[in-house]
Amino acid sequence: MKIIEYTFWTFYRIWFYILVALPILIMFPILLISILKESWYPFFFKLARFWAKVILIGMGFRPIIEREQTPEKNKSYMFIANHTSMADIMLMLVSVKNPFVFVGKKELVKIPLFGFFYKRTCILVDRSSAKSRQAVFLRAQRRLQTGVSICIFPEGGVPEEHIELDEFKDGAFRLAINHKIPIVPLTFADNKKRFSYTFFSGGPGKMRVKIHKFLSTENLTVDDTKVLNAEARSAILKQLETFNS
Repeated sequence: MKIIEYTFWTFYRIWFYILVALPILIMFPILLISILKESWYPFFFKLARFWAKVILIGMGFRPIIEREQTPEKNKSYMFIANHTSMADIMLMLVSVKNPFVFVGKKELVKIPLFGFFYKRTCILVDRSSAKSRQAVFLRAQRRLQTGVSICIFPEGGVPEEHIELDEFKDGAFRLAINHKIPIVPLTFADNKKRFSYTFFSGGPGKMRVKIHKFLSTENLTVDDTKVLNAEARSAILKQLETFNS
């Protein structure tokens, strides 16, 4: 029985990477054109959402999205979520229609094909470099001025399997306060179960998402960063407990 399970998990992982690469190969010319100008990013974002849907459907994942509030068109937000899976990127793209730019770790650039477009469309950060972290604010400011939103996984990485929700870094909240854009917390309930970073694990099934009520930054200053951080983390942690009960 174990041999069958390990065989399934091995092929399931291989199938994931095939699904990641295949749509990029098929759409490569049009994807390449879509990143030539920054003003064309919304079109690239639509292609990215299609790519994400292909992967989720192909893996047998079924997103179930509950919304307490819906983002308005042509308005910028700071989208945040708990981070447990390689599928978090795809689920975020499917859950949110407003064009946004990921702030993510530079190591993902090494992934073939995916890394090529990731490098050219996302804001990369080297978390070990204070200079790199500071540069994120300048790049994010430029992208926000074009009308797009920002997405950050504030745990700063994927926590160990036994950790339900790690502490949040302050960067996303400070950035949102500085630019007076609302925080939109999302809770991903099932991604760790569906497709965690543990190789021999996972399988098809539902992926529940809760888009929480937005947290306003309108009257806040950088001195309120920790309070806003705690409020967002508390909302996600409570929802995880509700999902798991």
